[in-house]
Amino acid sequence: MNVVCPHCLKINAIPKKDSYTKANCGSCRNSLLDTTPIELNETNFDHVVVNSELPVIVDFWAPWCGPCKMMAPVFNEVSQKYPLKAMFVKVNTEEQQSLGAKYSIRSIPTLIVYKNGKEVKRVSGALDPLSLSNLVNEFV
Repeated sequence: MNVVCPHCLKINAIPKKDSYTKANCGSCRNSLLDTTPIELNETNFDHVVVNSELPVIVDFWAPWCGPCKMMAPVFNEVSQKYPLKAMFVKVNTEEQQSLGAKYSIRSIPTLIVYKNGKEVKRVSGALDPLSLSNLVNEFV
């Protein structure tokens, strides 16, 4: 399966397994098991969403948004449970206004789940850890 490295954004072909003890990027050698959400922008958004065979969970947020600030730690916490099962990314709609417009983001936070490059689910509003986990589990 193709996995986008969260560090250098290179595409890695790795065997599909139920769990991994080690998986490193063939380019930068950093761990592909790192689940820390990465910030995407207009330049790299399509590259990550289209080239990842993992579900990509995108958090569209803004720094001035109270519910976004409340959900940020939940998003980070839940991401830790899905190494090489899902990719968690964030888009700051204040800085990336064109992406917000392109994907018709009307309220924030908005989560969009992409699978095989296509939007498969959209949820607006802050989620608790269980709700976010349930959302991700629908697509892993």
